[in-house]
Amino acid sequence: MFYYKHQKDDTAVINKLEELVKELPTRGFDDYFGRIRNEGYRWNHKRVRRVYRLMKLNIRRRHKRRVPARVKEPLTVPSGLNYCWSADFMSDALVYGRKVRILNVIDDYNREVLAVEPDFSMPAERVISIMDQIVGRRGKPQVIRVDNGPEYCSRVFVEWCEKNNIRILYIQPGKPMQNAFIERFNRLFREDILDAYLFEDLEDLRLLADEWMDDYNRNHPHSALGGLSPLAYIKRPESRRA
Repeated sequence: MFYYKHQKDDTAVINKLEELVKELPTRGFDDYFGRIRNEGYRWNHKRVRRVYRLMKLNIRRRHKRRVPARVKEPLTVPSGLNYCWSADFMSDALVYGRKVRILNVIDDYNREVLAVEPDFSMPAERVISIMDQIVGRRGKPQVIRVDNGPEYCSRVFVEWCEKNNIRILYIQPGKPMQNAFIERFNRLFREDILDAYLFEDLEDLRLLADEWMDDYNRNHPHSALGGLSPLAYIKRPESRRA
């Protein structure tokens, strides 16, 4: 038996449909075909529909909510205080198993710890409250570098940043090293505190975190700062001139 074998190369059609599905996963054939024509492609209706069905795009597809595309920006050391802060969350548990979240905030210039705040729940409103406390005693940053967690992507956090003229610098999903300054800090805090002690309650963790933060800022010899502590680094004559 002999059968007719289709000779056309549909690679270009497949690639275009894949691009449209990735960008607009909830749309259907009519929308995709209309966009294809509006972009100047002359593939006819029958051909595009045939490829559409071969790709099984006519079957209802599940899709997840997506994070908007993030642009990679180089991790550079700012030229002074309050230019860029980095923020990140850590997780741990008390001795009876209840989960705890810790919000860490540092200044990228001198790696000074601005906050280590543990709590059982850390919604965007709580994050904003902590940021307001830091701004009240130190001034506001120009930029905050964060990941794509729901607290940072929430409307209330975005509006707070817009109100204060603070730019949010989102790292790319799955790229924690784009927030390397605070990732290194997190490792030290975990080794010195979270992995070293058992906590009966939240107050135990808060007391230890406050003591450790004060010691870190005053005494930790940071290799990136030439062996100086964060507070000693900004007391240098060249820092005062900047």
